Amino acid sequence: MGPRTLNREQLLGSLRDNVRESVISAMSRVPRELFVPEALKSRAYDDTPLPIGHNQTISAPHMVAIMCDLLDLEPGMIVLEVGGGSGYHAAVMAALVGPEGWVYSVERMPELVATARKNLEKAGTENVTMVEADGSLGLAEHAPYDRISVAATAPKVPEPLKHQLKVGGKMVLPVGRDYQELYLVTRKNGFSEEKKMGVIFVPLIGEEGFRERL
Repeated sequence: MGPRTLNREQLLGSLRDNVRESVISAMSRVPRELFVPEALKSRAYDDTPLPIGHNQTISAPHMVAIMCDLLDLEPGMIVLEVGGGSGYHAAVMAALVGPEGWVYSVERMPELVATARKNLEKAGTENVTMVEADGSLGLAEHAPYDRISVAATAPKVPEPLKHQLKVGGKMVLPVGRDYQELYLVTRKNGFSEEKKMGVIFVPLIGEEGFRERL
C-alpha cells in the first residue's frame, strides 16, 4: 500500500514540526504540481520522490524541506544548486532568498534543463538561472556562493564545490554509493563535515562524481 494522497495544506502541516517556518512559507508559495509530469499531478503532494523521466526524480517534499532548513537560507543569498531536475527545489530556495537573492541551478541533461525553465516560468519564479553543465564541477563563473545544495549523491565531497563556497558558507549534499548520508559542510578557516541522516538519491554523474549510474 502506497502513501496516502495529500493536499498541500496536509503536507505542509506534516512538515511543520521539523523545519523552520520560513521553509514552510516558501514551500507554500511554490506549486509543486507545476514541477511533476502531467500524469502524476494528483500525487504532487505525496511525501515521496516521483519520477520526472530520464531516470531522475523530484525529491520527496520532506527532503527538500530538510535540505533547505539545514542550509539556513536567508534573503539576498546567492545559491548554487547541483542537480536541477524539474526545477522544484530551485524554486523553493528562490522563494527563501527572495528577489534580492539568486539561485544558479546546474543540470547535465538538456531535456530536463528545458523542462525546468518552462516549469519555473509557469510558477512565476524569476530569480533562478538554469545552466546545462557538469554540476560536479560547480559553476565557477558565479562563485563564491553563500550556499550550495546538491541533489545527487557523490562518492565524496567534490573539491570544486568546496572551494566555490564562501568563507562562512554552507553546503548540503548526499555522499555514498550503496549507503548514503546527508552531509552538512561548513567553510570557516577550513571545512567541517557533519553527517545528518541516511538518505537515497540518484548518483551525481560527472568528472568529480560517479562515472556511471549506480
